[in-house]
Amino acid sequence: MLRLIPIISLATSALTLSIKPTLNDAETTQLPLVIWHGLGDDFERDGLNSVADLAKTTNPGTYVHIIQLEETGSGDRQATFFGNVSAQLETVCAQLASDPILSTAPAINALGFSQGGQFLRGYVERCNTPAVHNLVTFGSQHNGISEFQSCGMSDWFCNAAESLLRAGTWTDFVQSHVVPAQYFRDPEELEPYLENSAFLADINNEREEKQEDYKRRLSTLNGFAMYMFENDTVAVPKESAHFADFNSTDGTVTPLQKRKIYTEDWIGLKVLDQQDKLDFRTIPGEHMQLSEDVLEKAFKEFFGPVSSVVMPAQEDESPGLIAQPA
Repeated sequence: MLRLIPIISLATSALTLSIKPTLNDAETTQLPLVIWHGLGDDFERDGLNSVADLAKTTNPGTYVHIIQLEETGSGDRQATFFGNVSAQLETVCAQLASDPILSTAPAINALGFSQGGQFLRGYVERCNTPAVHNLVTFGSQHNGISEFQSCGMSDWFCNAAESLLRAGTWTDFVQSHVVPAQYFRDPEELEPYLENSAFLADINNEREEKQEDYKRRLSTLNGFAMYMFENDTVAVPKESAHFADFNSTDGTVTPLQKRKIYTEDWIGLKVLDQQDKLDFRTIPGEHMQLSEDVLEKAFKEFFGPVSSVVMPAQEDESPGLIAQPA
């Protein structure tokens, strides 16, 4: 998991997408888009900003907010390796709630790359103000990772994190300071995972005492699309992108619908599925090898202009409006 590769490989040619006509504001609304990047990336990267530009070009009028945990790109990148994910989520909840555009929109869309995907899902479950309309994740580890990948020799952050991970995955220090350790989940080590996991076991509601608010909030999504990379060898197992369980001994894959997290509906996935709001996609390529074409199609399908209808109440609010596909 810690082998650093570019978060995205967009085509080298300049974007030449045509601009759509301006939409009638009385009929439709273009929701803002929030993006949370993955391990080893930062808000200043050209690739990530190209994604933001593509979102704006595909759906004119889109306000894009790229989540950043530190003031500088280098600090933001370091925060993808080192930090307490729960504390980072609290920062993001406050960051989005205080943004004058995001906080006054009827809802927002959310796009998560790799670990940013499960972190955005954590945002929905733990605060969700402003409320997320459609959540789209690419190569995210919703059911955790069971292996740590090797780093490049010159990548100090990655190598330092990897050393701590291998030295004591379940120690309090590692679970509160090393980001990938907080979504490590080996099916053969479920007991220490359930006892010590600082993040994933909680947002997946795997412990005996369930957080009912997590299910309630996630169930309000209009849509949840999960993209898995067909040839992913970085996020192991790749099936985690679809909430599937993987047995490394015999290679058996247990799909989400046959797992207790679904059958007992711990976080609301069954509710969403019964309403046809879960979307499982598989795309070719290695981890985060994304083409402009794949992204543009996803932006058109999930982040396009919407019309307004009654939505469930947000936290401590009366019913308001949420967007539905126009």
